Amino acid sequence: MGEILSQLAQLFIQTIPTVIFVFVLYVILSRFFFGPLTAVLKKREEATTGAMARAHEQAAAAEEKARQYEAAFQAARQETYRHREAAGRSILEDREATLKRAHQQSEALLSEAQASLAAEVAQRKKELESTGQSLGQEIAETILGGAARDGAGGIQP
Repeated sequence: MGEILSQLAQLFIQTIPTVIFVFVLYVILSRFFFGPLTAVLKKREEATTGAMARAHEQAAAAEEKARQYEAAFQAARQETYRHREAAGRSILEDREATLKRAHQQSEALLSEAQASLAAEVAQRKKELESTGQSLGQEIAETILGGAARDGAGGIQP
């Protein structure tokens, strides 16, 4: 067993330079390679995280602007509909007023025409009465005048 321990001690002594070399290599790599590489990766992660955060902020701002635009567009659309409706009401009111004036004018013309017609009918009745009376007198004179002539002179055979 002593021999095994001496061989192990000798093996350990032979591995000391390798262990020192690995330790020095570890320190050198940590300081000059892994340290800067870790720092670069950390900065890169921070930049990426910052860029993602800014992208999320910009996306939220864009969504807000889109909502504002949609609200403004909807308000403009409603305003346009109100203007159209007001214009339509105005046109209907104008049409109603025009129809009312036309109806009143036609009523006035109709009343005037009826009054004129009634006056003309009354005038024609008077003319017919006077013409009827004069014709009646002429007929009576003709009939009575012939009979009077016949009666005064006697009956002629």
